[in-house]
Amino acid sequence: MKTLRVVVLGMAAALGIGLMACNRKPAEPAATPAAPVPVAPVPAAPIKIGAIFSVTGPASNLGAPEARTAEMFVAELNAKGGLLGRQVELVLKDSGGSPEKAVSFAKQLIDEDKVLAIVGPSTSGESMQIKAICEQNRMILVSCAAAEDIVNPVAQYVFKTPQKDSQAAAWIFGTMKKMGIAKIGVVSGNDGYGKAGRKQLEQLAPSMGIEIAAAEEYDKDATDLTDILAKLKAAGVSAVVNWSIVPAQSIVAKNMKQMGFDVPLFQSHGFGNIKYVELAGEAANGILFPASKLLIAERLPDDHPGKAMLVAYKQGYEAKFNEPVSTFGGHAYDALLVIKTAVEKAGNTDRDQVRTAIEEIKGLVGTAGVFNFSPGDHNGLGMDAFEMMTVKDGQFAPLED
Repeated sequence: MKTLRVVVLGMAAALGIGLMACNRKPAEPAATPAAPVPVAPVPAAPIKIGAIFSVTGPASNLGAPEARTAEMFVAELNAKGGLLGRQVELVLKDSGGSPEKAVSFAKQLIDEDKVLAIVGPSTSGESMQIKAICEQNRMILVSCAAAEDIVNPVAQYVFKTPQKDSQAAAWIFGTMKKMGIAKIGVVSGNDGYGKAGRKQLEQLAPSMGIEIAAAEEYDKDATDLTDILAKLKAAGVSAVVNWSIVPAQSIVAKNMKQMGFDVPLFQSHGFGNIKYVELAGEAANGILFPASKLLIAERLPDDHPGKAMLVAYKQGYEAKFNEPVSTFGGHAYDALLVIKTAVEKAGNTDRDQVRTAIEEIKGLVGTAGVFNFSPGDHNGLGMDAFEMMTVKDGQFAPLED
């Protein structure tokens, strides 16, 4: 009996266990892990490039097309994916042509905006004022102004895209010799560009067989230059060279016509905006000046190495802004093109490496010519960057036509 009871109890225990097992709820299947929520990648910070242009003020014929060109260049660059896969942000400042404002903006772009590089300013006076600031702060500056002093002597971080004053003066004097002109008068603005250009004319004239019989300076805000032009006429000069970038260069032409001062008028490469022609009216016809081939892009031979780029920029600008292209907008195009090329060459945005990469640029076709920079040449353009132009029927044309 004892053994049986044990068996029964064991069976009962087994049965109880079985009943308990039957009463349990079936185990729920293990939950499938939730798919991870995709996290949008944080976009890389934009590459900031500063710009100081004289959008308003007496030098607006320079700065306004520069600003428009820079905005167009950056927009097109960003539409193609940006630079090194990052968008480019243009931090634009309007100096109004004031060297004091240019200094303030340069410091702001360096200290607050933390830009990679600065393009501009529009004028030589502004550029000379911020040259030392950029050099001291190891800030790349690609100036859009022409004075040779901007890059001579060379400053490690300072470059420029317009052709040199000395090259423009050489083209003017070379043309004069072909025309049999030996005795000239010079008028120039009292700003940085005017002073720098006059210095180059005076230095080069003796070696080119040119006598400067009279030289006069005028205020950039002058509205009548009859008195100083009368001094040149009394000196018996055979031609006049005007070196300025302000509206007064149109006044020189008008005053000469009004006073019957009938000798050839040469302008500097600062005349490359058709608005100066429009301001001078009929008096502009016959003016001679050196400028980049941008102004006659469509007339270049098809095998010209820069024609495709020049025509694309010229037609794109004119279609977008409904105004003729100018060499000044071209200077901004070239400045940004130089920075873009150098960043791609360096493969990063380390400022020192980008600066070095600019010095290594060779054969870069820009609107002003073909750039070949070096540690000793921070302009990179040769004499072939110019074409001698004239004004015919209110339009720019090659002199040889």
